[in-house]
Parts: sequence; structure tokens; C-alpha cells
Amino acid sequence: MKLHEYQARELLATAGVMVPNAIVVDSPDQAAEAYQQLVQGGAPFAVVKAQVHAGGRGKGGGVKLVHSADEARDAADVILSKPLVTHQTGPEGVKVSKLLVAAAVDIEHEYYLGITVDRATNRPVMIASREGGVEIEQVAADNPDAILRCPLHPLGGLETHQARDLAYRLGFVGKQVNQAVKIMSLLAKLFVQRDAALLEINPLITTPASDEQPDGQVLALDAKMTIDENALFRHADLEAMRDQSQEEPAELKAKEHGLS
Repeated sequence: MKLHEYQARELLATAGVMVPNAIVVDSPDQAAEAYQQLVQGGAPFAVVKAQVHAGGRGKGGGVKLVHSADEARDAADVILSKPLVTHQTGPEGVKVSKLLVAAAVDIEHEYYLGITVDRATNRPVMIASREGGVEIEQVAADNPDAILRCPLHPLGGLETHQARDLAYRLGFVGKQVNQAVKIMSLLAKLFVQRDAALLEINPLITTPASDEQPDGQVLALDAKMTIDENALFRHADLEAMRDQSQEEPAELKAKEHGLS
């Protein structure tokens, strides 16, 4: 079962991962109000993002930077007015009924960080790359050496020394290292605790140095999470997050009859 970005971000934030402030809306007027709230909270501007179970939202027009409440309203109006078409949806696209209005931040560098199940070794593996902000499949095709892999111990999970080694290999420096290690450790725990099949942050970013943060901050800007259907009986709260409007009708019908 796939979660929306805003749902995955909430789980990350609850686990202790730093994410920028964001507000879920379902109308243009709410988007304008959300923009004003975020700016009043210190955000320089914001980004309006379509909440759908598909990648490639940016290229499909589902992600818009906005610099005023009016721009937020207009962007929301456009995104909500028609199905979003990406390379993962097919030409018919998918309906957009919710938007995430998120505080924008200055970006120094983008990284990819994720965990999935390695069927060859029958255990989770953390995957990381300095080439964040793009699909990891594209990175693997264009530059496979840019992808780092770190298997998780079946009982111990991600060891601290593994996370620290991975942080150094990714190029984190100074206080960024401990921040990155913390995020990796929290991600690994959340993956196991929530019976995830996939959990990724893309991009994981560092912010520029400032007087308050001499080494910058490490933040999660986007999140994707897929839950193992076979484990949902243990997670009633996650089952309640299911968005049937984003699922295939044939799959829903099969589920009603106990079929895959």
C-alpha cells in the first residue's frame, strides 16, 4: 500500500526526522491561506505539490514554486483542475484531490536516501547517493558507481558505524555527519517498525551555512513510503491512510474478494 508524500512526511517527523513545515489543503483558497501561514512562520516562499501515487510530478506540472498567496491559489487551481499526467500514470493521468503546500528552503546539495528489501539476501538494504533530486533508477542507469549500498543486520538493524561510514562516503562534513547519521538510524527503525517495503527521502538536502547553523542543516524535503500489504493487520492507523481513489479499480475489486 502506497502512502502520499504528506503521510510519509508525517511519519518521518513523528519519528524525529527534520522536515520543513507543510500544510495539506484541498482547495485553491486553502492553498493561499497555507502560504500566508508558512511565510508568517519564517518561510521565504513555498512550493505547491500534487499528492498522487506517482513519480515525475515535477515534469508533469504537479510541483510549483510560489512567491505569493495569489500565486499559491493560481497554482492550486491549475493542479486540481485536471488529472496529472506523468511517465508513471499513462496518458489518462490520475486525479489530484489533495495538495501539500510546503515551506521552501535554500538548498546547498541534494542526496538520495532510501531503504528497500533486497530479495537476493532476504534483508533490508539502505541505498544512498550524492545524486539526489532525480529518480534513483535513472542514477543507476547513468552512473551506477554513484549508488552506495549498506545492508541492515537482521537483528541489529543499521549499526552506528555503518551510518557514519555512509555519511562520510556521501560527503557530509562537520555537524552534518551526526545529523545524517541520526536520520539514517531513524529511517532504518521506521522501516522495520512499520513493515515497509520501501521508504525513501528524495531529496535529502543540506542547507547553506549560516550564523545560526555554521555547517548548515540536513533536512528531508520529500518522502515516499510503501507498506507491505501482508502486515497491514498490525497497523490499523496506516490502513486508515489508504487512498482508494489512487488505486487501480481491478486491485480494489480483487481485495474485496481476498485475491491479489
